[in-house]
Amino acid sequence: MKQFNPPKWPVVLLAVFSFCLFSCEESSKNERPNIVFIMSDDHAYQAISAYDNKLIETPNIDRIANNGMLFTNASVTNSICAPSRATILTGKHSHINGKIDNVSPFDTTNVTFPQLLQEAGYQTAMFGKLHFGNNPKGFDQFKILPGQGSYYNPDFITKDEGEIQVKGYVTDIITDMTLDWLQNDRNEADPFMLMYLHKAPHRSWYMAERHMEEYLGKSFPEPETLFDDHEGMPAAADAEMNINGSLGWGRDLKVYPEVMDELDLPPFGTFDERGFEMMYGRLDSSQKANFDKFYKQRSEDLKKMYPTMTKEDLTKWKYQCYMQDYLGTIKSVDENVGRLLDYLEENDLMENTIIVYTSDQGFYLGEHGWFDKRFVYDESFRTPLLVSWPDHVAAGTTSDELVQNLDFAQTFLDVAGAAQPEDMQGKSMVPVLTGDLDNWNRDAVYYHYYEHPSEHNVNRHYAVVTKDYKLIRYYFHRDYWELIDRKKDPLEQNNVYDDPAFAEIRASLHTRLDELREEYGDSEEISQAYIDSFMPMAKEGKVWGTTPEMLKPAVEAWEGSK
Repeated sequence: MKQFNPPKWPVVLLAVFSFCLFSCEESSKNERPNIVFIMSDDHAYQAISAYDNKLIETPNIDRIANNGMLFTNASVTNSICAPSRATILTGKHSHINGKIDNVSPFDTTNVTFPQLLQEAGYQTAMFGKLHFGNNPKGFDQFKILPGQGSYYNPDFITKDEGEIQVKGYVTDIITDMTLDWLQNDRNEADPFMLMYLHKAPHRSWYMAERHMEEYLGKSFPEPETLFDDHEGMPAAADAEMNINGSLGWGRDLKVYPEVMDELDLPPFGTFDERGFEMMYGRLDSSQKANFDKFYKQRSEDLKKMYPTMTKEDLTKWKYQCYMQDYLGTIKSVDENVGRLLDYLEENDLMENTIIVYTSDQGFYLGEHGWFDKRFVYDESFRTPLLVSWPDHVAAGTTSDELVQNLDFAQTFLDVAGAAQPEDMQGKSMVPVLTGDLDNWNRDAVYYHYYEHPSEHNVNRHYAVVTKDYKLIRYYFHRDYWELIDRKKDPLEQNNVYDDPAFAEIRASLHTRLDELREEYGDSEEISQAYIDSFMPMAKEGKVWGTTPEMLKPAVEAWEGSK
């Protein structure tokens, strides 16, 4: 008789359990969303058609909003390039992470969210503009521009190839590198976090050759405050970022040096003519021919008009040139964002990917008569933010919640299921994204700008901002308060701090500001310590853009504070 051998159930069950455990772990691992973080440099929300289409159409960037959420009250903690990026990476305010300005070094002992995601099993990559350092931590692959980088034939610092130069236009090249990594280097078994970071539309706004004919023939509506006189706002009046007065003839407006000499146009700063020559010198013969074909006409037009132009005429002309160049660079950003989105769709990567489009801060497009950023006034304080995440974020939605660049680190750690360090200072935006506002309770945000005396002469200031008001404290060279009613004065031209009608609101905002400064660990002592470390460098001429005229009152204020 054949002996019956019963199945070895414990062994079978163990094998099944082990298989299920492995499969569940792999399933859980694969269910964690990919993260695509797209950031441009100085991209004003006014120049995204999802916000307003009077200047430009951006159909590809708009796709993210159409598929997800558009934020109308997203802002930054410090409106200047490198500090904003440091805040994004660390989830900490500038005075805590130490990168308060574009002068001070980044403290590499800071823990960044890419490091934490990498430790949690994410494949990580960065392509484009970081702005500081040459070896970003927490990335399996990177190719980054050195410093500000160049629009044409740019150099890159790479993880595997050392320093390289790539022929072409920077926005196209960054996208080529990004798509190549997605296609050839991405490990499909792991979730990924990709930082796709554009140089454009940073000053000095050199567009791709293919857009020159179109954009140099365009004209654009002027902002209502193009001729703002900054009455009652001394810090605004001090600023050196006026379109007529601070835009360089050569560096910014692309007027040829020989035409500057012929018209006896005074260069704005020592870098005006040299800035043009450095850019022009990077072009190959074909690129120069194309550039000359379109930009020489601008110089020729100026030669004819200049002798009879009034100050107002010049402001209007410079504004149009500025808009042509600035918006021309954004055209290529939008095209290339479309290339990335198309790739994700064609390769079935959209469904489990959170896509973020933002800028390191906003930018003035003629408002208050300005270009650049730095102030806590809306055009530089607010930043574009569009987020899509299928099955989590309802398509075509809008939020006016007060979110900041401070929140990105914890948001990404949250969606990845990774631990959020207790010393990070932001909040996960997941409750806002998913409509769970019962778990979102922010009524005000904190802002602090430090880089003064420096290029553009924007005084140091900090502020509390709610949906309705801004309370701003200017300190150091200037020492006074501003109160702005955001709803009644959306153009931000009136300081109502001393208006008795706002006494109760003023007192409430002072209390809230004190609370936020305590919560975030900021103080007058910390501010003074940063001044004391900055001023010797400024006196020694080590701070870009500092002139004797702006340095003198700052030195007097510093020495008087000792």
